[in-house]
Amino acid sequence: MTRAVFLDRDGVIVEDIGYHYKIEDFKFVKNAIKGLKLLKNLNLFMVTNQSGIGRGYYTLEDFEKFNIHLLKELKKRGIKIVKTYYCQHKPEDNCECRKPKTKLLKVAEKEFMVDLKKSFVIGDRKKDIELGKNAGCRTILVLSGKGTEEKKNSEADFIGKDLLEAAKWVISNE
Repeated sequence: MTRAVFLDRDGVIVEDIGYHYKIEDFKFVKNAIKGLKLLKNLNLFMVTNQSGIGRGYYTLEDFEKFNIHLLKELKKRGIKIVKTYYCQHKPEDNCECRKPKTKLLKVAEKEFMVDLKKSFVIGDRKKDIELGKNAGCRTILVLSGKGTEEKKNSEADFIGKDLLEAAKWVISNE
């Protein structure tokens, strides 16, 4: 069994501008690359809710183009994301893949022999922390993105200002 880090995308790795799918709007969150480089020896996965697809704001193809661009930019910097898991449904669809439900982590657990109890979830929203708790992972709330708004009610194991602080905590708690 392997350890993993499950990362939310918007507000953690890339700037969260709401329904983010245009490559021309692509911008890394400050210190995201430094944090990801610290984590490069762990299996890194992205887990993201993309209800904009289900709402018709953009297409699955738009999402995939953006994701391919993001993965190429990370690869140029020596960072590999093992796989991107996403939910394209609207919240009211009540699907099993939308965070904070654990289906996507359970799929990764089976597909890549991930030990969820030894893994981490890093996100900037309450639903990211709930996802991690629901799956038995350790959790980190980052204050980039929406994290500052969610801080006071967070039950995260650690709260860091950005992905770099989160990565340092992961490394010290492996």
